[in-house]
Amino acid sequence: MIEEQKPNNSTETAILPMQCYQQPLFSRVWEMPNSNTFDIKCISRLIHKYHKSEMISIDPFANKNRIAKITNDLDPEMKADYCMDALDFLKQFETGSIDFVLYDPPYSPRQVSECYKKLGKTVNMETTQASFWGNLKKEIARVTKANGIVISFGWNTNGIGKTKGFEILEILTVAHGGQHNDTLCTVERKISGLFD
Repeated sequence: MIEEQKPNNSTETAILPMQCYQQPLFSRVWEMPNSNTFDIKCISRLIHKYHKSEMISIDPFANKNRIAKITNDLDPEMKADYCMDALDFLKQFETGSIDFVLYDPPYSPRQVSECYKKLGKTVNMETTQASFWGNLKKEIARVTKANGIVISFGWNTNGIGKTKGFEILEILTVAHGGQHNDTLCTVERKISGLFD
């Protein structure tokens, strides 16, 4: 139980730091934007902090990146191991078989629409509603092993989520300045879940 303290002056907090339960590590840095998220230096460092070469790792939206052992991208020009819809890619893995997931999907319905249209794919309500991301997160939760790591990228820090058995270890905010949105990176570990 956290004991409430009465601040003596404006520089003291109401709760002493040693009394707080463990919190995720938060950090914020500034770096130039890049359409390839993993080419941003601080993001690359974050990934390599958690990713180990012996891990069974996947990336359902790999783009040109080859960090994960098994890669997928809808665009055949990216020359990933697989060229399929990310949800179909995830469904092919057995429950609890993956140690590490990089999850860098399109961040908004507009980005999903642009990606699909560029490749001549059908854009519909199924691909532009919240269920698009929700279904992917359900599959990521299913395939990730207990103690497995997922690093999610986007414009929010929701990650895969506590309700799917994940705890947040670290959040990195990458500010890009000007009118650019920040890139938010959420590192989570699977502690338990619906599929254990």
